[in-house]
Amino acid sequence: MSGISRRDFARLTVFAAAAAAVPMVAHAFGGPSGPSTIYKKQKIGEVIMNPYKIAPLTAIIRNGGYELRNASVRIVPKEGGQEIAYKVSDSQLLTHGGIPVFGLYPDYRNKVEVTYDRIFYGKTERITETYTMATNDIFGLHPFPKAVVRKAAPAKFADRLYYINNIGGNNNTRHAVWNNPEGGALQWSSYPLNMIIDTKGDVRWYLYPIGIYDVDSLYDGGIMMGLRQNEDGAITWGYGQHYVKYDIMGREIWNRRLPYGYNDFSHTMDAAQNGHYFLRVASSNLKRSDGRNVRTVRDMIVEVDQNGNVVEEWRLWEILDPYRDTAIKALDQGAVCLNIDPKLAGKTLSSEDLQKLDKEAHFGDIVGTGPGRNWAHVNSVDYDPTDDSIIISSRHQCAVIKIGRDKKVKWILGAPRGWKKPWSDALLTPVDANGKPLACGDAACENTNFDWTWTQHTAFRIDSKSDKKTIFISVFDNGDGRGFDQPPLPDMKYSRAVIYKIDQEKRTVEQIWEYGKEMGHEWFSPVTSLVEYMPDKDSIIAYAATAGANYDLKTGGLTSAPNPYLDEFEWGSTTPAVEIQLKNTTGYQAFAFDVNKAFNGKIM
Repeated sequence: MSGISRRDFARLTVFAAAAAAVPMVAHAFGGPSGPSTIYKKQKIGEVIMNPYKIAPLTAIIRNGGYELRNASVRIVPKEGGQEIAYKVSDSQLLTHGGIPVFGLYPDYRNKVEVTYDRIFYGKTERITETYTMATNDIFGLHPFPKAVVRKAAPAKFADRLYYINNIGGNNNTRHAVWNNPEGGALQWSSYPLNMIIDTKGDVRWYLYPIGIYDVDSLYDGGIMMGLRQNEDGAITWGYGQHYVKYDIMGREIWNRRLPYGYNDFSHTMDAAQNGHYFLRVASSNLKRSDGRNVRTVRDMIVEVDQNGNVVEEWRLWEILDPYRDTAIKALDQGAVCLNIDPKLAGKTLSSEDLQKLDKEAHFGDIVGTGPGRNWAHVNSVDYDPTDDSIIISSRHQCAVIKIGRDKKVKWILGAPRGWKKPWSDALLTPVDANGKPLACGDAACENTNFDWTWTQHTAFRIDSKSDKKTIFISVFDNGDGRGFDQPPLPDMKYSRAVIYKIDQEKRTVEQIWEYGKEMGHEWFSPVTSLVEYMPDKDSIIAYAATAGANYDLKTGGLTSAPNPYLDEFEWGSTTPAVEIQLKNTTGYQAFAFDVNKAFNGKIM
């Protein structure tokens, strides 16, 4: 491909695909009447489909040189479909140079109703118009999953939109490893499948990432993870060696390389209440106590300010015990996060196996103990502003842990086995609803529904229900290694969505809600997944993101891809109000997307 770079070619391809979706009636570039436009002219200005080239189901109705104020947009639903309607702040009108349109159906002639004030030399007119916007079918490098509605949304949730963060399959860059120094987790790279669906299961937005992402690149690839909608309505996330912020129209706010001292972002990025961002990364170069230099693996948190300056770091190998192997020896080696190998299903590591790794100095994205191996596997971080602390989920320690800015452990929610002093002093005591301690051993509690979490994902503080003394935590208990053991039969495994209430003064924990145990192996999600509270509807979202995968244990082949469950519950209810299942796709996380926040969010 002489004379043009791979990235430029990709961008031209995206532009061509986007342009194909624009109905054009004026083709002349010039002539007696002067310059003209190739865009379709309507009431105020041209309509630009996919204006930022990465969100094909968006458009901008340009302002045509007028001043616009007080705008609102309605996407007319298909027959039996879901309406999307939202107001647009004056700031958004100015930012996009017109009216931003979000939520178009793919492969459809969409009817879009807009209302706005048009101000022209002091005269204000209130105008309502209808536009027709034709879109292409979904296009990408991997097929997007079909969403099947298993339980229709009641009125309370009828306007709900769900942002789905799935994974398109591992790429051959998995063979790449950092080698200066050794170790690291760079081999993770997979095409993203990010989309927004409505409660009818229709896709209303998706990401076409080629302009910002290259799955074959060591620096521009990775797995897009940790997506969150900020209070200003924009989306933040990370992938590989980047962390980024974009609005839902596809406009780049910033796209930054990780600071040089850190590498291999994955899993989680928290937009904190103090305006900073907390990223789960790893060290680019750590001098171990034995003198070896390594890149660490998923065991470091950094805090960056709005300008990307690093203001703090949490070196977890110095804060926790990186040689605690109790949970690591119980892990199913066939499903160590996304490193799924069915031929190793049910197998575990012994003390001898771990000693061999240490003796032979093997480092990298491998389960083991000590810096330079995947001993912690932190998959979420959440900031608590009441005491300036962070809450992390460590999959390979089967523990949720709170750590202060002083780098001291405040509490540990996890089974007691294997914790030495001083960490054992931080363990929370399980209690019932009356505050009475439960009969618990070092791995299980008797005659109670209480359980700790096992290889869990997402430990999120429920801000609106928590204060400095009492904190509510939502967790997805994946369930592998439950009780520090593997069951006799694989289909005995199950996952749970669970909420805990922690009294930080008494250092106790009460389990107040769970779902999933009754679903059994059907809902079992060995890796990934999420549980999160949604304050706008006082509800809980659970995404069992890898449920339903089946393997041929003899060949190691995949006989059916995962079929994730997306459930939303009224607070306190153990029956889903909404249930949608996605077919034949590997999920990571999902959350409720707030369209009004996207176009009227708090300015940050």
